[in-house]
Amino acid sequence: MHVRMLCLGRHWNGQKYQYEPTREDFDRQPAPALPAAIREMASAIALAAGTSLDPDVCILNYYDADGRMGLHQDKDESEASLSAAYPVVSVSLGDTARFLFGGLRRRDPIDTILLQSGDAFVFGGPARLRYHGVSKILPHTAPPELRIAGRFNLTLRRY
Repeated sequence: MHVRMLCLGRHWNGQKYQYEPTREDFDRQPAPALPAAIREMASAIALAAGTSLDPDVCILNYYDADGRMGLHQDKDESEASLSAAYPVVSVSLGDTARFLFGGLRRRDPIDTILLQSGDAFVFGGPARLRYHGVSKILPHTAPPELRIAGRFNLTLRRY
């Protein structure tokens, strides 16, 4: 994994591999709140995709030109959330990413999808635990009016 991360709503503790209300592995402060506007955006995107989500966690990842994230499953939410197969909503801003979307097993075939600035990607239901990752960032592909280098990704979910 080569990415910078900020969590809203709950903190992702990379030492314990779990979400928690405070940043126990950093400064023991409460995780910053998830703004209502971001929560509402994710709900609207989920609805447009034919599902529903009332998110309480947002991971904001920043990928520079060398950014990447290996294949993984998002399966660290609460048992109730995983049982309900609430979707994950992903929103991309900035440079284009080569997004990998596989199956329920790590060795299943993988599709490569180019996610451009402004794209939203929703996966839930039977696809909720599919392996996914980012293999490459395509530098200098962000819309010029953003005046940014790299990719920002907001990943929203229900803990």
